[in-house]
Amino acid sequence: MKDLSLHILDIIQNSVRAEASNVELEIREDLEKDIYSILIKDDGCGMSDEVLSKVLDPFFTTRTTRKVGLGLSLLKQSAEQTGGKLEIHSKEGVGTELQVLFSHKNIDRPVIGDIAGVIVLLVSANPNMDFVYKHHTMKGEYIFDTKEVKEILEDVSVTDPNIMQYLKELINENLNTII
Repeated sequence: MKDLSLHILDIIQNSVRAEASNVELEIREDLEKDIYSILIKDDGCGMSDEVLSKVLDPFFTTRTTRKVGLGLSLLKQSAEQTGGKLEIHSKEGVGTELQVLFSHKNIDRPVIGDIAGVIVLLVSANPNMDFVYKHHTMKGEYIFDTKEVKEILEDVSVTDPNIMQYLKELINENLNTII
């Protein structure tokens, strides 16, 4: 995967498959501490200790449609190339939390990519789920919360193409003020 937004999409798709109703994504950029972190939490079905112990193995997947699961192992490798790490905590019936740390300044850290497009895609493809996206930098913080968006939209669906375009523009405009 070329950029972090595609990794995020892959991980949150796991949350969707785990029947999560709430997913939180938090990105923190701290140039002074040389940290770029991604935290993803869900309230899905969680994983057993057995599955959790295998989840970073590229030749393990719980999917029946393919025999490999490269997403997490590739993300872990990307983080480690920058001196970072990937950690996963999960409890059956409670949910899963994944944190990835990168060196912010390291040339091997993948770029974020089209995070606004990924967020809008996830929201529109899963209108019954709630997503919170927080992005923190030295310049400020931006929070996108689908509960607030749905409240404002009232009877208009987040799957409406005009709303999707508006949300993508809204996210990008706000990110441009803090990045």
